[in-house]
Amino acid sequence: MNWSGVMPAMTTPFDCNMKVDHGFLAQHAAWQLGNGCHGLVMLGSLGEGATLEHDEKLAILKTAVRVAGKAPVVAAISSLSTKDAVRLAREAEDAGCSGLMVLPPYVYTSDWYEMKQHVSTILGATRLECMLYNNPVAYKTDFLPSEIAELAADHANLASVKESSTDVRRVMAIREVLADRLCIFVGVDDVLVEAVGAGAVGWVAGLVNAYPAESVRLFELAKAGKRDEAFELYRWFLPLLRMDTVPKFVQLIKWVQEKAGVGSARVRAPRLELHGDQLKAATAAFEKALANRPTINEKPFAEFAGA
Repeated sequence: MNWSGVMPAMTTPFDCNMKVDHGFLAQHAAWQLGNGCHGLVMLGSLGEGATLEHDEKLAILKTAVRVAGKAPVVAAISSLSTKDAVRLAREAEDAGCSGLMVLPPYVYTSDWYEMKQHVSTILGATRLECMLYNNPVAYKTDFLPSEIAELAADHANLASVKESSTDVRRVMAIREVLADRLCIFVGVDDVLVEAVGAGAVGWVAGLVNAYPAESVRLFELAKAGKRDEAFELYRWFLPLLRMDTVPKFVQLIKWVQEKAGVGSARVRAPRLELHGDQLKAATAAFEKALANRPTINEKPFAEFAGA
């Protein structure tokens, strides 16, 4: 498993009956990879994993693995119970996934003693390399650098961490205690350039679902230390990237996909599509971005029909 580069946190497309649209999912995944993304992350928060049935999750993973070919597919593993999380981890491995992204439980927030047991049980149940997902804003569980170091010492297959605390200082704090033992991924879109500067080697991205070419280019410029070029692209992209940092990030990113002609705004309840002032603000940000969109070579979405 090569833990580096841009990996989209894939949205889950639904048809007009709110069933998973596997045809569109395949085309979308192929388009992402065709525009330079290094792998796919399925079933995560942006993928509305909490509203998917178990059988739907497995079907999504199988579609992604088929389309990805040699590119890695990473399955997000989260559940209300440790037992169910272990079950999904094993079935994701059987489905051909290359790695797992391990989350804390959806609802239960506890202390390190219990969270360590939960994560360790999942890590110990698979031969796949794993990424730990740290998102204290959404899940109210904060895996501190010292705690991550404990997990890394106990589990050789813990290979990466997706850092979504929104505090870019965490990248260096993790490296302080672990050097380069783990591959650190940025998990919040609007700290990408800063986090890469601190040593992050990958990006689990959100707005990439609508703009893969721009996302890959921004990451490459940041990695290459081309500060002026990165700043110009970042300045254009930031109003959209900030949509990844608010409670309705799923609705916003899917809405941007629809406006960009590469998706649908449909979301599963309890989420509802944007309306009112939130829709007005999103429209203003999108229209400004569209009017000033930089010229970056992109393979068109239609090229990947029938993937």
